[in-house]
Amino acid sequence: MLLAGFLLGRPGHEGIIPSEWVGAAVGGNSLVANVLAALVGAFMYFATLTEVPIVQGLLGAGMGKGPALALLLAGPALSLPNMLVIRGILGTEKTLVYCALVVVMATLSGVLFGMFYP
Repeated sequence: MLLAGFLLGRPGHEGIIPSEWVGAAVGGNSLVANVLAALVGAFMYFATLTEVPIVQGLLGAGMGKGPALALLLAGPALSLPNMLVIRGILGTEKTLVYCALVVVMATLSGVLFGMFYP
């Protein structure tokens, strides 16, 4: 949390990562922004309830609402440790399908949400 606050800043105060970078990567509601947010969420490990302040910081830095939802949906469903455990139980092929489905569904949800709530 300390690192996220340091990198993203807080409302009204710029962090180490410029807001222009966040806005350029995941601003708006483009398909690319939603896919990127879903992929980042899939590989990022979120402890319980830490994703809310992180996404709040990203929203304050220019992230779109659709990509924010995509990140919030993919984050709890996947993480790198989670993927390794699933692979050990289900195998590589089923793990890849599961991960792809999570990213695709999070992306679609983000795009739809961003269309209705810009």
